[in-house]
Amino acid sequence: MNDTLMTATWAGGMRFVHRSASGHAVVTDAPADKGGGGTAASPMELVILGLIGCTGVDVVSILQKMRQPLESCEVQAVSERAEDHPRVYTRIRVTYLLRGDLDPQKVQRAVELSEKTFCSVSAMLRGTAEITSEVRINP
Repeated sequence: MNDTLMTATWAGGMRFVHRSASGHAVVTDAPADKGGGGTAASPMELVILGLIGCTGVDVVSILQKMRQPLESCEVQAVSERAEDHPRVYTRIRVTYLLRGDLDPQKVQRAVELSEKTFCSVSAMLRGTAEITSEVRINP
């Protein structure tokens, strides 16, 4: 087991200040209808942000190694959660919006490598969620 300490410190209401092992801080809050102030992303939103950040880094890195002239990359996600507790994610639709003079086959390969081999967040979420994806080049 890796002994990297991370913390979540209560900041009043339903807000927490999280500190990563690398020393970076992130604030979370519950939505107003769940007793929070709605002043920050919820912990579950951070899970999806982690997913699209993880796969985005992978895709950009892979395309750079393939010497593809990537101009921009945006990764979007739409998700559904279970009705009953624990309200895990059950469906996640990831959309990759890419710009550049890109080879569509290389882009698709980069996405597949990320989703099936490299993205740790995707690997964890696949245990409860059906994850599908769509690629749009120069939308």
